[in-house]
Amino acid sequence: MPGTIGPLTITGAGEVTRQATARFTVRTPGPGFMDITSAAAEVVARSGIADGLLTLFCRHTSASLTIQENADPDVRADLMTALDGLAPRDAGYVHSLEGPDDMPAHIRTMLTGVSLAIPIVGGRMALGTWQGIYLVEHRDRPHAREIVGHVMGR
Repeated sequence: MPGTIGPLTITGAGEVTRQATARFTVRTPGPGFMDITSAAAEVVARSGIADGLLTLFCRHTSASLTIQENADPDVRADLMTALDGLAPRDAGYVHSLEGPDDMPAHIRTMLTGVSLAIPIVGGRMALGTWQGIYLVEHRDRPHAREIVGHVMGR
């Protein structure tokens, strides 16, 4: 049986009258998911934009951004296991100058992405109840990762 699509509700309309750009650094302990939801919310709050769009961009090729469940940490553990299977460290990659974890990190970043777009409604990110924003560190050692946020709207 096919699914159905409910009625469309327009929640806001108007000109884009403001924009703001921000930057923050995430210090990672090594591989895994770092919750950056509160930092992204601060970017939105400081921008003063009530309705619009937040874009987050990770300025690295071996770390990525994702929106995932924020209730059960087992989800993130299982996702790391899945990434280990998709891009194992011992696959015999040609690129190995920066260590055996570098090329798999590049592959994992390509799979998960370096940017997110999140609608802003009523001055808040329109995330679902169980959604959080995460920086995913794919390298084995700690890093300082820079995130750029851009908010536009009204």
